[in-house]
Amino acid sequence: MIAVARTFSLVGVEAEPVYVEADVGRGLPAFTIVGLPDTSVRESRERVRSALLNSGFSFPMQRITANLAPAHLKKAGPGFDLAIAAALLASSGQIDVHVLDRYALAGELALDGTIRPVPGALAMAEATRSLGLQGIAVASQDAGEARLVDGLEVVAIEHVSRLTDLAAGSLASVPREATPDLCGPSQDDAPDLEDLRGQPTLRRALEIAAAGGHSMLLTGPPGAGKTLAARRLPSLLPPLERGEALEVLRIAGACRGAGNGILPVGRPFRAPHHSASARALIGGGSPPRPGEVTRAHRGVLFLDELGEFRRDSLEALRQPLERGSVTLARAGGVVSMPCSFMLVAASNPCPCGHGRDSGRCECNPAFAARYASKLSGALADRIDVQIQVDRPSAAALSGDPGEPSRRVRDRVRQARERQESRLGPGRCNSATEGPELRRTGCFDEGAGAALELGHAQLGLSGRGWDRVLGVARTIADLGGEAQVTGLHVSEALNLRRRGGP
Repeated sequence: MIAVARTFSLVGVEAEPVYVEADVGRGLPAFTIVGLPDTSVRESRERVRSALLNSGFSFPMQRITANLAPAHLKKAGPGFDLAIAAALLASSGQIDVHVLDRYALAGELALDGTIRPVPGALAMAEATRSLGLQGIAVASQDAGEARLVDGLEVVAIEHVSRLTDLAAGSLASVPREATPDLCGPSQDDAPDLEDLRGQPTLRRALEIAAAGGHSMLLTGPPGAGKTLAARRLPSLLPPLERGEALEVLRIAGACRGAGNGILPVGRPFRAPHHSASARALIGGGSPPRPGEVTRAHRGVLFLDELGEFRRDSLEALRQPLERGSVTLARAGGVVSMPCSFMLVAASNPCPCGHGRDSGRCECNPAFAARYASKLSGALADRIDVQIQVDRPSAAALSGDPGEPSRRVRDRVRQARERQESRLGPGRCNSATEGPELRRTGCFDEGAGAALELGHAQLGLSGRGWDRVLGVARTIADLGGEAQVTGLHVSEALNLRRRGGP
């Protein structure tokens, strides 16, 4: 008899349905898995055999074939174990085959039959609901994550022996109270902006960037406060809405390894090391896996020591910054993943950190030029706020703390509400195209004159022109002003004057 169990394969951050067809027939004892499995899937034969025998089931001494359909989709990871075991038990008549018509299954098997968590429980639960199934059976550590999906029964199953109870309908579903809190930890517990002292220009730039979702480049000597400021940017951002929190959880769940099932809730902050490759930043592999830009979705991607990154890695950021999504084209198909993030980059002016204008720079001019050339003009053109950060004075460092994050966050939240009322839910000025921005921005004649003057001084490109308009619109939103004036444009232009060699 052939039995079919439903499970899923993660492709990017989405779960693709996989049908596990098990056939127990006459022939020499053998256990074969087909359907483009990778090594970890092929090894599930040994895990399933040991788990069933150690759980009181009989393992058929016949010819067993497990087909993972569709055959063109590469299967990777141990998350197919539970579905293979259930299909095998149903095919050999040890559990009721009709349970496989009602539930999807996802879990890794230990040799003693214990079911371990797997990545992507939330994405799999959403895919289960789209298939019209009654529910999904997952490891107990994954049950709370899967329960976030409304209108779906979630069954926590700790051991493969409980498949008999699942088939008999005696396993209770996970209660709604087990759902994780989407609000996450309080942002007041995050690093606070009041720690940043003696940097009024940098504090103002952080507030503007947070209000409009603008990318930033901070250039200055070591110890000026660039990293300290970047790590406090998430505390200025408004809390995630429920839909945004589900997006973040889906990505975090798809990226984590099997563990204790605990996922972070809140604005992501990703700070990859400067040795990261383009594939690590953008994503890739077979099947494709998310990179740092996707993991930073709805949050902040911080690139410290920008001049130490490989140039090809930085150039790969151009499309994600422009579109808010990354598209990976492979021979097996095209995968698109979300990556709407705020880029914050920090760089020294030269390898030694002092800068040519300081009089203390001892860098070889060729080395300094190569260091600065890591950031191409095309990528710099996509960064809205570019400022020079100087070291604060001793008096400033020993003075009173600055304004706390919660007060700045209130102004940022109000500015974003004004943008959403003008542009639509979930949208901010950084994601607005030039024509739409000019149509909805309400710029007066003084703004146009200031922008023309800035164009002559900075040599703005067409994209740079639109970026300055977006930052000026954000400055006006922070002030609660309906019209953008020349003062707003002038401040936006000052925030685009990049320092360095």
